[in-house]
Amino acid sequence: MGEDQSDLFIMRGVPVCCRSDNGPEFVVQADQDWIKAVGAKTACIEPGPPWENGYCESFDTRFRAESLNGEVFHNLREAEILIEQWRKRYCTNRQHSALGCRPPAPETIAPMEPRAIMH
Repeated sequence: MGEDQSDLFIMRGVPVCCRSDNGPEFVVQADQDWIKAVGAKTACIEPGPPWENGYCESFDTRFRAESLNGEVFHNLREAEILIEQWRKRYCTNRQHSALGCRPPAPETIAPMEPRAIMH
């Protein structure tokens, strides 16, 4: 929480409560202190239940299980490359039952036009 939220609160008023997950222990305490300081209450969701925040919880669990837990990143560039490879597989190859076992964003490949050879 910070400057962007403060600007929003100034423009729209302080909300009755701010809802969030429980987050990492050191971050969540700072967030809760900030929320209390601006006069709002906190409403934390229960950790884990996908019905509380289905999209994020499901994605975070899958990302951790399929990517982060199986890799050791030696530098930031390596992490960027491996995570991007995982993201492409997740979006273009993963079958999704709600989509009739099709991927969410199938990769499309347009055939290249033959180029004229100049002599």
